[in-house]
Amino acid sequence: MNAKALNESIVAILEKKQELGKLDYNDARYDDIEEELHDLEDDFNEEYGDELEDVLEDVHGKIKSDADILLPTAYLASTLDPEAALEEDEKEGVWVESDSFPGVEMRLVLVANPPRILLILSDQERVLWTAE
Repeated sequence: MNAKALNESIVAILEKKQELGKLDYNDARYDDIEEELHDLEDDFNEEYGDELEDVLEDVHGKIKSDADILLPTAYLASTLDPEAALEEDEKEGVWVESDSFPGVEMRLVLVANPPRILLILSDQERVLWTAE
């Protein structure tokens, strides 16, 4: 997997999410920006979906989670700032349960710079995978 190209794709999606987030639903550009975002996400899943699903399968195995593996875009953060994923009011990534951490709420989040998958536990993060 080309880590640089993967990162560029993630950054493009997150920038488009931020652009969309700044618009009001009544803004004339909203639908166009939203469509551009969906196109970027579709292209991302087509380009990296199979490889990232394998990575996510390994990550789920590491944390002993039998949760369903979703499309890679479901795990994407909504901002380029990975620290935002730690904020309690943010619902970044995908909620998972784990036999390794029974009763603990946790999320898996795909972030950029470098591309990596974080396990978010309360106010902690653990890197479970980094693109090479």
